[in-house]
Amino acid sequence: MTGHAPHRARPVALLLVLLAVLLAGCARIPTSGPVGKSNEGSAGNLSAPVFLPAAPQAGASPETIIDYFYRAGSGYEDDYAVARQYLTQASSVSWKPDQRALVYREARVVAAEGENVYNYELDVAYTVDADGIATQSPEGTVEKIPVTVTQVDGEWRISALPDGTAIAEETFKVIYGAYPIYFYDPSFTYAVPDVRWFIKNKTVKAMTSALLAGPAPYLRGAVVSAFPSGIKLARESVPVVSGAAQVDLTAKELTETSPEDRLRMQMQLTLTFRSQPDVVNVELRANQDLVRVEDNGSVLPPVLDKSVPSRQIAVSGNELVRYENNRVSPLPDMQPVSSLNPRFPAESPVSQTAAFLNDSRTTLYSINPGQPARALTTRTTLTRPSFGLNEWVWSAGPGGEGATEVVAFRPTGVAEGATVPSVTMAPAWLAGRTVKDFRISRDGVRALVISEQNGKTRVQVTGIIRGGDGTPRELTPPVTLATDSEPDQGVWVSDTTVAVMKGAPASNVTPELLSLTSGQPQQLAPWPGLVSLSAGNGAEEIYAQSTEGVFQRLGNGWSPQIKGPIDPAFPG
Repeated sequence: MTGHAPHRARPVALLLVLLAVLLAGCARIPTSGPVGKSNEGSAGNLSAPVFLPAAPQAGASPETIIDYFYRAGSGYEDDYAVARQYLTQASSVSWKPDQRALVYREARVVAAEGENVYNYELDVAYTVDADGIATQSPEGTVEKIPVTVTQVDGEWRISALPDGTAIAEETFKVIYGAYPIYFYDPSFTYAVPDVRWFIKNKTVKAMTSALLAGPAPYLRGAVVSAFPSGIKLARESVPVVSGAAQVDLTAKELTETSPEDRLRMQMQLTLTFRSQPDVVNVELRANQDLVRVEDNGSVLPPVLDKSVPSRQIAVSGNELVRYENNRVSPLPDMQPVSSLNPRFPAESPVSQTAAFLNDSRTTLYSINPGQPARALTTRTTLTRPSFGLNEWVWSAGPGGEGATEVVAFRPTGVAEGATVPSVTMAPAWLAGRTVKDFRISRDGVRALVISEQNGKTRVQVTGIIRGGDGTPRELTPPVTLATDSEPDQGVWVSDTTVAVMKGAPASNVTPELLSLTSGQPQQLAPWPGLVSLSAGNGAEEIYAQSTEGVFQRLGNGWSPQIKGPIDPAFPG
């Protein structure tokens, strides 16, 4: 069989979430037929290019019909009207393009067993579902979409195919965008972003449906929603009228909620729609009837992209110090720790409790004001400590049997000599891997995990599932982030961005910014001898340290700050 020449898409690393995540399917930019761009999208949606694919041509072969059908999936306007012309009448009615999308690097049509049966064979980069959640595929992953054709009035048409479609990476970047939908931490204090990928002209309805469906797998159990289980849209649209997004929900589930829950629902939607310029406010409706949402002051808006204090903790003169405004001062009320050779300190963002490792990274210590330091655990190696919710301090290292373990301790408020509450976890997804860094997010419900196995590094984000009293219980299966390097450390820069690098005291080091809302790692300016990173609030508050001192990111370079303190870290 002679198939249509495969379309080759330039590989583009897409950061998932996740990462990440998208709503419907599309296909490649057509090589024939008109291609155009729309003006503005409908109310409440961002403008995006509209592809006008070619309709079926008379006398086209089965291979061409199949290939151009998937190309026509880029024309999502009018419910994929052009793509449906390649289908038989029955298939046109039954085909659901929004159920799944395969984002691919290359594609070709090949013959399969059976009469008039073919496979659309893809080199898949990732798979996305109807809620915008994407799953990354390893390089070289091949998936075959079975397609059956039949003749209708002398022309080949597709009579059987799975729901969903396929889209080349190049086209995907043009048509789709990354949008966070928002959930809450279990205390409803913080807003937690869950980045999804949607067609830019269909975002409001897609965001709402995804929000009602619940969080992505890596956040399940770690976050909560104000929307009760089972609640649905009462109609398959979310119109935006005079700036108001009218979210029409099933009446029974909505009216049975408390006034506080309805206010939280409205806040959750308002945060989710904040990227939509045409949405000014949100109206909740029950079967089209407006539902009053009252604010009696009992529900506080959630904290979005929680900030950290401006100070850093560091080591200077073999003691723990405070580093702020380019000056070093002692930590208040802390006893000396020089005999323990402190390194890699961390400080609670809400109290003066601190933690650190010894110079060989084998023992984790905590220290409270007025108390001597206490050893929390000793292992062959440990990651730098990191504080999370309820002042649990986290680290990772091999357990007694050599298996990788993640440990958390709660030393704050524990009397001298008393037992410190602790939790040990051994996630199956870390089996056989060496954890290089483990950092809790500012909202406290996620962790950045950098691990290595057989010389290959993964940068991942996992969710933290807690018990009713806030005690950590387990870590969710993570989402993997794309990186162009093999980093051994990382820090949170914002609620959707991390900075990573591989320290090298004798070489130039190029840190990277990895964003849940971008498909491409961003390289920062290289600098010689960088060995540690810290980050405050945003990409302009990234600090790095070498033997020459501490440097702060400044534009496309680094600005010298101070020489003396080592291992600086912002609270958290």
